[in-house]
Amino acid sequence: MLLFAEPLKNSFLQFFTQTGWLEWCGVVTGIACVWLAAKNNILSWPIAIISVLIYINIFYNAKLYADMGLQVYFFVMNVYGWYFWSNNKNKDEASSPVLSITRKEIVISILAVIAFTYILGTLLHRNTDASFPFIDSFCTACSLVAQVFLARKVMENWLIWIFVDIIYVGVYCSKELYATGLMYALYVYIAAMGYRDWRKIYRTQHD
Repeated sequence: MLLFAEPLKNSFLQFFTQTGWLEWCGVVTGIACVWLAAKNNILSWPIAIISVLIYINIFYNAKLYADMGLQVYFFVMNVYGWYFWSNNKNKDEASSPVLSITRKEIVISILAVIAFTYILGTLLHRNTDASFPFIDSFCTACSLVAQVFLARKVMENWLIWIFVDIIYVGVYCSKELYATGLMYALYVYIAAMGYRDWRKIYRTQHD
């Protein structure tokens, strides 16, 4: 038992000592905005914007340029979401049904991910000092696809998030962004719960 105690202690010390205050701020705001979004609270959007701005800086310093670009996309979407919710918070909207992915959407998504990964990965590999240019580009491509399906209430978006978040955990830990890796491990759990709940709704709709 004592053989494992010292390495475990060192791992925890490394986790807390190598995680800067800026990353902790990004983690706290990232988790907060996801939780608030689940509660349909409009404060999710401004907090998400803060989190995105923090991670633009973090990913730039970590040379994860595709991830940095993805945060810019999320920034635009968060500004739009905040505006949209602010102008529709007092309006009744018909609830849209949960959908299931079609074969055509699967084929288009796979082709889009392959093309995006190759083009962006090649550009980053040849023109920058990016870390993991192709893995980073692949995760970015999957995230873009998942975000589209999330907006359209396609329940399989959660399966894509589970897949890509698991990869992100490894990428961020390898860059010593341990707190961010822990946050994405939590996202895996949230995505699994999201898929479970959406699948129940989908089955209820079709009974």
